[in-house]
Amino acid sequence: MALEMSGSIVLPAERRVVWEALNDPEVLKACIPGCEALEKVDETSFEARARLKIGPIRASFKGHVELSEIVPPSGYVITGSGDGGVAGHASGSARVDLHEAEDGTQLVYSVESRVGGKIAQLGARLINGVAKRYADEFFTCFAKQIG
Repeated sequence: MALEMSGSIVLPAERRVVWEALNDPEVLKACIPGCEALEKVDETSFEARARLKIGPIRASFKGHVELSEIVPPSGYVITGSGDGGVAGHASGSARVDLHEAEDGTQLVYSVESRVGGKIAQLGARLINGVAKRYADEFFTCFAKQIG
């Protein structure tokens, strides 16, 4: 099942500060809902582990994340995949762009992902709702971390 999501948020910090936080594994680990581990493998890749609840399904995911098209401090593309065992799997990419804004930095994102297994059987409406909630939780936390 394919999913798409996009949005933007104005963060109360200079673009350089937002960029640094987007590349800090400790900040990301603290803000990604359910994230149990986020370890930098090299300059452009991370290994991650997260425990998520999607509808009635609880699953632990292990995954790999790769950064590409890196243009400091303007943005990058994040590509990743994760395996949740019998619960299913997910993969996708996100384009993240940072722009100067009157009150700080505007972060614009566009996400394309695919899910399979039991998770996909839950339906797009439920999965999109959970994804939106997780995105909102991430950005609320992220704004606090940098603000």
